[in-house]
Amino acid sequence: MDTLQTMRAFVSVAETGSFTAAAQQLNTTTAYVSRAVASLETHLRARLLNRTTRRIALTEAGQRYLLRCEQILAYIEEAEAEAGDAHARPAGKLRVHSMTGIGQHYVISAIAGYRKLHPEVAFELTMANRVPDLLDEGYDVAILVATDLPDSGLVSQRVGETYSILCAAPAYLAARGAPRTPAELIEHDCLRLVSPVLPLDKWLFDGPHGQEMITLGPSPFQVNVGDAMTEAIRAGMGIGALPVYSASAGLRDGSLVRVLPHYKLQILNVYALYPSRQYLDAKIRTWVAYLRETLPGILQADEARIPEGGRPQS
Repeated sequence: MDTLQTMRAFVSVAETGSFTAAAQQLNTTTAYVSRAVASLETHLRARLLNRTTRRIALTEAGQRYLLRCEQILAYIEEAEAEAGDAHARPAGKLRVHSMTGIGQHYVISAIAGYRKLHPEVAFELTMANRVPDLLDEGYDVAILVATDLPDSGLVSQRVGETYSILCAAPAYLAARGAPRTPAELIEHDCLRLVSPVLPLDKWLFDGPHGQEMITLGPSPFQVNVGDAMTEAIRAGMGIGALPVYSASAGLRDGSLVRVLPHYKLQILNVYALYPSRQYLDAKIRTWVAYLRETLPGILQADEARIPEGGRPQS
């Protein structure tokens, strides 16, 4: 028995006072409505309607049950309207996971800008350098930085691109000298930035002679957060790879110097990852669209401040 359908049939009979009128209202047959009400009474073990050849009247149990049915059906209609509205109007909580560096430097400001357009959306942001399980952990969108993504069955939208550069402290270069080619890095202390999407022991460069890959030797230091790597480089511990957004402030204030200024590490894509295209919630759709519209320009502006010569433009 379809309880909701039999409830609807019973409510319609009670409101119209007729099985025939209820059938017309529900666009079905009188026989179906009669069977539905009889089935409901059998299920409840209670008579809901007193029937005569001339009229239909609610029993006392029917009156009580009608009130509950009307409340239940109203709640269902409200829930359906809210769910349908979610596909049309951005509102409610948006749970976002972001890798730490991109989150600190760009995602938080993007949230502020997005909420000026859609103030009814509240954000719950989690930052960690890992690839989350969106379905198991309940995130709506993940912001990831990677060369590419494995086939996961999830939907990914590329919302920008960036790259990393090598940096060192002035004191380190004064003491150890600056490498002139990637191959000379083997003579230096190379610090490793741990990433869930990039190899730990290799650096792939794009430079004047195309792509070059080097394998790193033993490292005196490794860490999994870009801003922490920035502090290690500032402290003179060695040469490290930093995303442009992590390096820019240090290059501007002189606490960092770009190493191998005519080389940059492999291009990294910024992805927005979410579970499904079908019946996509409006807040997810508009958030991803906002990132696609705004983030590339912001990333390019930051990169333009770090020219090939290594000294940032003001």
